[in-house]
Amino acid sequence: MTTDALTGWDEEATAEAYAAFARDWPMYSDTSHDLARRARLTDSRLVVDLCGGTGVTARAILDLVPADARVISLDNAAAMQRIGRRTLDDARLTWVTAPAETLTQHVPAHRVDAVVCNSGIWKTDVPAVTAAVRRVLRPGGRFVFNIGGGFAGLTDPNDRATPSLDSLIHLIAARDHGHSPPPATTSGPKLPLATVTRHLSDAGLALVGAEVKEQHTTMAERRAWLSIPVFARPAGAFTHEQRMRMLEAAYARTSPDQTTVTRWLVVTAQLHRDRP
Repeated sequence: MTTDALTGWDEEATAEAYAAFARDWPMYSDTSHDLARRARLTDSRLVVDLCGGTGVTARAILDLVPADARVISLDNAAAMQRIGRRTLDDARLTWVTAPAETLTQHVPAHRVDAVVCNSGIWKTDVPAVTAAVRRVLRPGGRFVFNIGGGFAGLTDPNDRATPSLDSLIHLIAARDHGHSPPPATTSGPKLPLATVTRHLSDAGLALVGAEVKEQHTTMAERRAWLSIPVFARPAGAFTHEQRMRMLEAAYARTSPDQTTVTRWLVVTAQLHRDRP
């Protein structure tokens, strides 16, 4: 992960590239619709799309909520929301530019039917966000989110006899630029299920379900994802142009239709109906 993976989202180049990827490839649309279905939105009146970016998940939510429901898409990257407003014009959707941790400042307490967060929970102060979600959910409301396999500590399902695109990029970086990756962290995954369950419990939310979902991705789709500036490899003092040249050199050593598998931990939590 590049050093600007947390701070680079509020840049036009990243927002444009992310929107293009979400338009052309199914990953974010598929995961958004999966989360929206788990949130049980049929009778919802108010739903929050947390860390909503350009509105891919908001679109999936709008497909499922009643015609008179409202959706709030909250994200702290104004650039992402500027792109989203160009492509998602719906009177039921309100865009709020703010950090996830400030959710309670923008949403009425105990009024939200569901909070959905696709791919962004790792970027937040998870205990603070979970506590905020608990304060805005109505009794019976759901909090549904997913966590990438690396952050959740899931095992790698791929056959590593075939090099991944990421590993090929790092090989080229080492060969052509003398790049050495930073030492691997020994602190363990950031958000394994046990940690997530503890955060939910501490906030007064009950774990309803946790499922590991697999997504099959072609090398062509992976290449497009790694073209988004905040995801480009490797980390270090490289320009985006240099990273893209390394990506193209690595991609040339693969087959576009070759598949790789990513794993996601999908979590559904709920505020019990007897809780105020």
